[in-house]
Amino acid sequence: MGDFYYDGLSLACVAGISTAEATARLEATPADDVNIDALYEAWYNVPDADRIIGITDVPGGCVITQPWGYTADTPGLVKRVSSGTVCYSLYSNPKGGISGYIVRDSTVVTWEAHTAYMTPPDAPAEEILAAYLYRNHPPAFCCAGADLRLADARPITGPPGAWLRLPERDWSN
Repeated sequence: MGDFYYDGLSLACVAGISTAEATARLEATPADDVNIDALYEAWYNVPDADRIIGITDVPGGCVITQPWGYTADTPGLVKRVSSGTVCYSLYSNPKGGISGYIVRDSTVVTWEAHTAYMTPPDAPAEEILAAYLYRNHPPAFCCAGADLRLADARPITGPPGAWLRLPERDWSN
């Protein structure tokens, strides 16, 4: 995937579902009316910027991103998209480091402890190996955890396949 700057980015890697399925699960709509350049320049000045996400089909599933905020790593989002599958997510908080979720079939398995930096000793062998292999590359750790095979970093660094607007609701639970 190469090296890229991802502070402020949130990411959800979802195994086995397409962007169409993820969009339906999230009840999202196309964000065709949003000035994406304005979001990149000053997202804090754009109303409802926290509800705009990017989504891209990749081999093995889909990638959901938000370059300027934490919404792609909220429990409400990752639980909805992980029904019947697995989702690895992260938020690279410029003020507080990296956190993330592992969610299986809409149930949070763990929070933060399974990031590429902190894997518990009782984790499955494949998670320990992935944590070692991707210890300095948390986005790659998330992709590997969801068994996604990205050809390049574009689904994460952009532009995504589509921009979506999430419905107004509490995504924090």
